[in-house]
Amino acid sequence: MPATARILGIDVAKAQLDLADPSGALTQRIANSATAIAGLSDELAHDPPALIVVEATGGYEMPLVSALQQARLPVAVINPRQARDFARASGRLAKTDAIDARVLAQFGAALHPAPLPPVDPSQAALAALVARRRQLVDMLIAERNRLEHATAAIHGWINEHLAMLKTQLAQTDAAIALSVEASPALQRRREILTSVKGVGPLTAAVLLAELPELGTIGHKQIAALVGVAPFNHDSGTQRGQRHIGGGRPSVRCALYMATLVAVRYNPTIQTFYRRLRDGGKRPKVALVAAMRKLISILNALVRDNRTWLPPSQDGC
Repeated sequence: MPATARILGIDVAKAQLDLADPSGALTQRIANSATAIAGLSDELAHDPPALIVVEATGGYEMPLVSALQQARLPVAVINPRQARDFARASGRLAKTDAIDARVLAQFGAALHPAPLPPVDPSQAALAALVARRRQLVDMLIAERNRLEHATAAIHGWINEHLAMLKTQLAQTDAAIALSVEASPALQRRREILTSVKGVGPLTAAVLLAELPELGTIGHKQIAALVGVAPFNHDSGTQRGQRHIGGGRPSVRCALYMATLVAVRYNPTIQTFYRRLRDGGKRPKVALVAAMRKLISILNALVRDNRTWLPPSQDGC
C-alpha cells in the first residue's frame, strides 16, 4: 500500500460513528443509522480511500460494514484488543471516540490489515469461511502452546503471529456474518437456530455451512450425519455397549459446545439431561443423548420454518 494512500478509521458506537484519518486532520461524526450510513457510503464512493478500518464491536458495526461493501469500498474489521494494544504501544493512553477512530486509521496505515473479501451468499462460500475460522482457531491454540515453552529470543515472533491471527479471526467472523445476512434464506435459518438457548451465531454458522441437510431429513438420519447416533455392538445373545461414531466431526464439536450451554440454560434440554442422570446414566452418555435431543429439535424447527417457543407452548 503506498505511503500516500488515504486510510480512514471509523469508531463504532451504538448511537454514532466517528471517522478520522491517521493525522487527525479529518474528523467527522454521524449517527449510526441506516440513512446516515447510506449517505457516508455514497460520499466515500465518490473518492474511495485505500482502506477503511473498523473494530469488531459485537454486531454494531455490521450495518456499516455491509453498506461499505455494497459500495465496493475496501473495509477491514480488526480485533478491538489489537487496536488498544497498538494505541498503548504508540503512547496513546487517552480514550475517546474521536481518538479511537484516529488510532484505527493509524493501525491501518502501519499494519495494512487485509480488507474483507466480497460478500458471497452461497453455501460454498459460507462453508469456506467457517472452515477458515476453524483453521485460525487451531493455529492460535498451537501458537499459544508454543509460546509457553519458547525462549525469550522468539517470544516476539510468536506474539506478532498471534496478533495477525487474531486480526484475521475478527475479519473472518465479520465475513461469516455478512455472508449469512446477504442471503434471506440463510438469515431466516440462523434466526431459527439461534432462537434455541445454547445455540449461538457461530454454532449456527457451522450448522448452516456444514449440515445443509438440516430440516430436510428425519431425526435418526440427521443424528447419524452428525455422528451422535448410537450403533449396536451385539453378537448372539450378548448385548454390547452402544457407541457413537462416524458423522461430521466439525458439526459434532459445535453441537457438543452448544449442548454444554443448553444443559445449564435451556429448560427442555436441562430437564432431559437431569432425568437421564437421575436414572443412572453416566454424564457422557447423558450428554450425548442431550446432543441428539438438541439436533432433533433444531431439525424440526428448520423443517417447520418456525422459531423456538417456551416448553409450555412448543410441541418439539
